[in-house]
Amino acid sequence: MTMSLLPAARPLRLALAALAAAALGGCATTAPYDYSAFKESRPASMLILPPLNNTNEVKATNGVLAQATQPLAEAGYYVLPVGLVDETFKQNGLTQAADIQQVSTEKLREIFGADAAVYLKVTQYGTTYKVLSSDTTVAVEGRIVDLRSGRVLWEGKAQASSAEQNSSNQAGLIGVLVEAVVKQIVHTVSDSSFQYAGTADARLLTPHKPNGLLYGPRSPNYGKD
Repeated sequence: MTMSLLPAARPLRLALAALAAAALGGCATTAPYDYSAFKESRPASMLILPPLNNTNEVKATNGVLAQATQPLAEAGYYVLPVGLVDETFKQNGLTQAADIQQVSTEKLREIFGADAAVYLKVTQYGTTYKVLSSDTTVAVEGRIVDLRSGRVLWEGKAQASSAEQNSSNQAGLIGVLVEAVVKQIVHTVSDSSFQYAGTADARLLTPHKPNGLLYGPRSPNYGKD
């Protein structure tokens, strides 16, 4: 009897091993970000370039740009004033974000003297109407490039949305539909996307774990991350 059970035991062990491997695969986490280039560069000053706008909303570039300075400054970096930067580009005949982001790192370093540049891209901005809801969403991607070497030091993405707020509205179907339409009108007219742009900027450019930006030299947390 003992010998007859052995052949069946091996397939059972193999099946259990396969299940364990699948479970481990399902629990796998994202690999930690490689900060070696960032730590070697350790930029102290940042130049924020006008964001590329991959949406149909003309306010997207300014909405994201206007609120990108604060999180970087609070993270411990000196950020060149965006108004001064904008005027400098205009004096050199550059008014479009796409053209500005094509300027070489050597030229940006020569003109502004910053250690690194922040390249932003807006992929979502505005309010969309759905059958039972009306959501305002802002999504931003960013990368930081060393202006001295041209190397990419860090990349990330973040978004913020009104859909994150749980609704407890108990109105009937008609009431929900009316509310969705009203919310879209109000959000569009008042540009509530600006608020969510600030949140998205903060989530993108505030140091955090895992894989967030590193602290700058003006922060008490500098060198501890």
